[in-house]
Amino acid sequence: MWELLSWLFFFVFIAALIVVGGLLLRGYLATGSVTGSINSTFFGPRPVKRLEVMDHASVDGRRRLVLVRRDNVEHLIMIGGPVDVVVETGIGETTKAKSSGDVVETPVFSRAPRSLGQAVGEK
Repeated sequence: MWELLSWLFFFVFIAALIVVGGLLLRGYLATGSVTGSINSTFFGPRPVKRLEVMDHASVDGRRRLVLVRRDNVEHLIMIGGPVDVVVETGIGETTKAKSSGDVVETPVFSRAPRSLGQAVGEK
């Protein structure tokens, strides 16, 4: 009976050594020092999550609309086609800016309206 218990203790001890060694090796490879990894992994605060996918929807078989939040500002992106396109950006900012009253929205670019058949350089 004692022989069986001693073998069980031996296997549990070896398994614990392997687990602790793996954790130390992972921390060393991640940061380059064992003490920094132990403190940051087990006792340090977790970093603030800055990026997350809020929602997604299929447009067709290949393309998807993805709503991404970064630093409390949402961006609508279309992915999966020949080119990924930012459809709308700064979605969360506009409601915050309107409530504060500080920021005035201006168009990205402005040009005079052209009539039908008028080229770029014509008058």
